[in-house]
Formats: sequence, C-alpha cells, structure tokens
Amino acid sequence: MNPQIKENFSLAAKVLTDFSTEDNYHKIQTAADWMIQAVRNNHKIISCGNGGSMSDAMHFAEEMTGRFQKNRPALAAVAISDPAHITCIANDYGYEYIFSRFVESVGTEGDVLLGISTSGNSQNVINAILAAQKRGVKTVALTGKTGGEIAKIADLEIRVAHLGWADRIQEVHIKIIHTLIQLIEQDIYPELCK
Repeated sequence: MNPQIKENFSLAAKVLTDFSTEDNYHKIQTAADWMIQAVRNNHKIISCGNGGSMSDAMHFAEEMTGRFQKNRPALAAVAISDPAHITCIANDYGYEYIFSRFVESVGTEGDVLLGISTSGNSQNVINAILAAQKRGVKTVALTGKTGGEIAKIADLEIRVAHLGWADRIQEVHIKIIHTLIQLIEQDIYPELCK
C-alpha cells in the first residue's frame, strides 16, 4: 500500500481537529446568524472565490437555492461564477475586479458576502470585501494559513490555520460551508428539518 494514503487521511484529521475549537464554533454560529438575518429580511448571500474556492462558493449557493438535507423552499444565494461576467470584467478592468464589480452591481445593505481564499491574499476577494463594506454588506471570510490581508479587513474571518497545501484547508472549508447551510435551514424551516 502506498503510505501517502494513510498520510493524507492522518493529516486531514489533524487539521480538522486543530480547527475544532470553541472560538471557531462561535465564529461559525455568528456567520450563520448574520446569514439567517439576511435571508429572513429578504436579502441574499453572495459567495465568491478562485479555483477550488469558486467551486466551494458555487456549492454553497446551489445548496441554498436547491436543498441541503431536507426539502424546503429555496433560500436566496448567488455565487459570482458567470463566465461572461468574469471574462468581461477581467478583460475590461482586470481580474482583480471580477468579484467587486458584481458586488457593486447587486449588493445591497442587509446582504452578506461569503468570500473564500485559502491564502487570505486573493486580491479579487479583498476587493469584493471592500466593495461590500461600502454598500453596507456584512462580510464573512473563510481563509487559511495566517489569514493574509483578508484577516485585517473582513467583518468576520474564519481561519483554517494550516500552513501546508491548500487542499487540507479546503477540506475544512467545505465542512464549515455545510454547517452554515444546515444552521440556516434549521432556523428558517425548523418544522421541515426535524
């Protein structure tokens, strides 16, 4: 057997265990509370990220508009992932503005932005956070490593403080995302989520 298999699972378990603190649980609850408030007040959650983090942002949005564990009405969320928008803005303004221009166009006070960056230094996510804050949109960031520049500006940062490869960080990010969706579902539709 290739020892890499055991090593991968052992490291994944360690990163998850290291992340599992009361402080991080409290941050997840706070993020969920903000998102619940947004949805209850007819606002939305906008999500964004690059590469695998874009896939996570899309996964968050589709679980909200579709379903997570229970059949229930759709919940308002959108991932910034439209290729026409992304290539238009990247071509005309620069890749670092692909998310912020979207936030400027549809973000409204009362919304929540979920920005995902394993390094904490993705300039387009940083710009999205700054654009959101100018519009009264609360910002939640999922980061990794040392939190990068995003740790300094997000309203709420949830950090997977792993200094290795991004895949271990992303594995915890998806656990956080699933937990957020579950908490939102259970609060908005408690009768359907028993």
